[in-house]
Amino acid sequence: MKRFLLLLSIAAAPLALSACAAAQAPAAPSLAKRAVEGRLNVAPTPVVVPPPGPLPADLAGRLARWESDGAAGQQAFAAERDATARLVNAAAGAAVASERWVVAEQAISRLTAARAPITGALADIERLYIERSVDEAIDGLPDIYALRDRLSEQVSAQDAVIEALNAQLPGE
Repeated sequence: MKRFLLLLSIAAAPLALSACAAAQAPAAPSLAKRAVEGRLNVAPTPVVVPPPGPLPADLAGRLARWESDGAAGQQAFAAERDATARLVNAAAGAAVASERWVVAEQAISRLTAARAPITGALADIERLYIERSVDEAIDGLPDIYALRDRLSEQVSAQDAVIEALNAQLPGE
């Protein structure tokens, strides 16, 4: 019986306490919109950004030179590619440091060196692109970016050819 009374008093205690708390608590604040709310709901003023202008005259010559360097590098790479592929295929089963292996490695080195004009042009144009972006000089940036993108794609394709040729040779 004592146990029953104890359980009953424990169960009834929260009810009594909540009734006391409700009687002493003030009315809850209203959730209705206040007069101050909404004053800052103003659309921001639009920022007008002028479109990029034409390429400055001093850069047009540099871009033309880099484009011709890229074309020269692409032609030199294409001229060396077939001969290098033949030498690498001939050395595919050769031992490391054998005569055929060394000749194939030298051919890959010549192929890599032949593309120097395009990699140099890409490095220069990337440097220019970064400098103009940092300086927020947007005039001509679309032209610069377009040439940078073309050269980058060509260099990536050349990288893939060189990696494929290297993969055919046994490693050291």
